[in-house]
Amino acid sequence: MQAMLDIADEVGDASTLVIPSVGPDYGKLMDQAEICSKLGFRTAMVLPLDFPSTAEGLATGVRNFAHAFGKKVILYVKSDAVYTPEAIAGLVDEGLIVAVKYAVVRDDPAEDEFLSELCSLIDPKLIISGIGERPAGAHFTEFGVAGFTSGSVCIAPRLSTMMLEALHAGDAAEAARIRELFIPVEDLRDMWSPIRTMHEAVTLSGIADMGPMLPMLSNLEDDKHDELRPAARALLAQNTAAQGLVDGAGGAAKL
Repeated sequence: MQAMLDIADEVGDASTLVIPSVGPDYGKLMDQAEICSKLGFRTAMVLPLDFPSTAEGLATGVRNFAHAFGKKVILYVKSDAVYTPEAIAGLVDEGLIVAVKYAVVRDDPAEDEFLSELCSLIDPKLIISGIGERPAGAHFTEFGVAGFTSGSVCIAPRLSTMMLEALHAGDAAEAARIRELFIPVEDLRDMWSPIRTMHEAVTLSGIADMGPMLPMLSNLEDDKHDELRPAARALLAQNTAAQGLVDGAGGAAKL
């Protein structure tokens, strides 16, 4: 980990915010606190352990890391099985949380009691939608979150930025139109594996050969490539077209 973080620290410039992820178990978390602190990262994202854990125990672990790190952290909430809105709000009230990455998958992202309660306890602008473009529009319009994270941004950074800009401008229709461009790749990620599928999609799109995945993961099976390749290349083509319009017009573009 030390070598990887050294590289991340070196490649960024003053305008680059590099955010390492730490955890998930308590031993790794506390070992990594010292490393991140020495390298001068402005924040880190804590990926808590869902099992075996309790809400109180997780809060204590995050608290201890933040104190050892010496800075506020981003809390990654991937599951509501253990965490409670009250536990998260408590960490915010203690001044330990700079943002919450909310990534609990719902059938309808606009209907989310956990997120609704969390937004009633903390400022929604501290919350980042953490499941890509698919639920981002609902999270913005229904809950007032600050932004969203993306995996498909690896292929289509311009499109993802355009969607974010549309959401911030209150143009829900434009954001929804751009969102649909991501859905073919996102459907495959949800069907197979978000990480493995995106790893392979970058290769199949022609951007770069990502090579073999490290254990404990493995590359996507070859028989899935024929379905993923055209979806990945179509998304890249849409992004290239959007970038060309932006470069030519000197501003935002619509496709």
